[in-house]
Amino acid sequence: MTHDETPTPAARRPRRKGDVLHADLCVIGAGSAGLSLAAGAVQMGASVVLIEKHRMGGDCLNTGCVPSKALLAAAHAAEAARGAARFGVDVPAPVVDFARVHAHVQGVIATIAPHDSVERFEGLGCTVIRAAARFTGPREVAAGGQRIRARRFVVASGSSPALPPVPGLAETPHLTNETIFELTERPEHLLVLGGGPIGIEMAQAFRGLGSAVTVIQRDTILPRDEPEAVAILREILRGQGITLIEGAQVARIRPGVQVELADGTVIAGSHLLVAAGRKPNLDGLDLALAGVEVTPRGITVDRRLRSTNRRVFAAGDVAGGPQFTHVAGYHAGVLIRNILFGLPAKVDYAALPWVTYCDPELAHVGLTEAEARLASHPVQVLLQPLSGNDRAVAERSDQGLAKIILGGGGRILGATILAPRAGEMIGLWGLAIQSRMKIGAVAQMMAPYPTMSEISKRAAGAFYTPSLFSARTRRIVGWIQRLLP
Repeated sequence: MTHDETPTPAARRPRRKGDVLHADLCVIGAGSAGLSLAAGAVQMGASVVLIEKHRMGGDCLNTGCVPSKALLAAAHAAEAARGAARFGVDVPAPVVDFARVHAHVQGVIATIAPHDSVERFEGLGCTVIRAAARFTGPREVAAGGQRIRARRFVVASGSSPALPPVPGLAETPHLTNETIFELTERPEHLLVLGGGPIGIEMAQAFRGLGSAVTVIQRDTILPRDEPEAVAILREILRGQGITLIEGAQVARIRPGVQVELADGTVIAGSHLLVAAGRKPNLDGLDLALAGVEVTPRGITVDRRLRSTNRRVFAAGDVAGGPQFTHVAGYHAGVLIRNILFGLPAKVDYAALPWVTYCDPELAHVGLTEAEARLASHPVQVLLQPLSGNDRAVAERSDQGLAKIILGGGGRILGATILAPRAGEMIGLWGLAIQSRMKIGAVAQMMAPYPTMSEISKRAAGAFYTPSLFSARTRRIVGWIQRLLP
């Protein structure tokens, strides 16, 4: 995570009056939301106290986005070697040195870490306190033996892996995203509880690095995504040798890393990864003393991200909304407008994107078809298979699709792309939704050839196919041709 900065030699610093530190803004949590907010606020002239009890950079840098993508990159390299023969290139079967893979992952973290370090943020002008924070009242926080009073507080304490109430789980050694990147030896057989984005990404990563992998999911894998895209991805994962057990209820975890299902089936493995959702980090904050309401989902906030205490805001995973790093960064921007400039900025998730970084990537933005129908939109669906894309055919990566959801008058409501680097292509559709564009804007776009991104233009063009190639159009063209000199 990088944060743009401008040198601020005269940055305002928090002031100490007696035994109390006074600041314009106190940020609790140095993860994606907290760091983005603190960096922006201090460079815009606010005095900032930043409190972090654990590791700077939070989940994304240390146990989330960064290490998972580094691990996936290693797996993709191994898969590329295995698949080289389909291009007429014969190479030896890859030999995975898992200790070196681990070193690669940790090296990527170490390279990015200085951007999120205490030294950098103190250099910007923040006062950084490395301790646990707790509210002592509506306008005061204590941390590291210090009392902090601020005009505004932002809780950005993030989330942690949630452990399902499965008998035997607590007594069985298991991994979560917070510990799986510490492995220096490759699991022989990784069992994954949960078929959401984290579970699917890690399943494909470890399979690519040579582990046997079984994913156990209580409903369908990736249940939030469009079923047409998930159906294609499911077959790709199975073709790679990943065992998918869907619609399964876990009855208990037996000793020796054995998962017993409700139907009596027992699956044995060498390691167990729990990827069954996340819970907000609220313990120890004493939010009740500040008059801040919370639920199991997180801090109760309005669309300005204000809590029930109008001086206390929430950002990122703890705010009870979508749990993505880019949402945390978006929250920081909303809060800067609210807190620093007094503007009534509000969150708007109409163009919310998300990506599952498997291969091929599954990217989505806006409404799914089911959500659009539930909202009573006059839904029209455009489907474009990746098999019609020349670049995909040339690279033998033509399993995928684009699915576009339209409302009345051709207004774009949502989009899904399953393709290599789909995460890089979905931004076009996010901009279209945010700008309330109609499908014609994308259909008329000039796309470079040959690129995977042409699938967006072709999908948009499909909106006009029925009318352009209709009998009525042929009659009109015939009349015009007879009238022309």
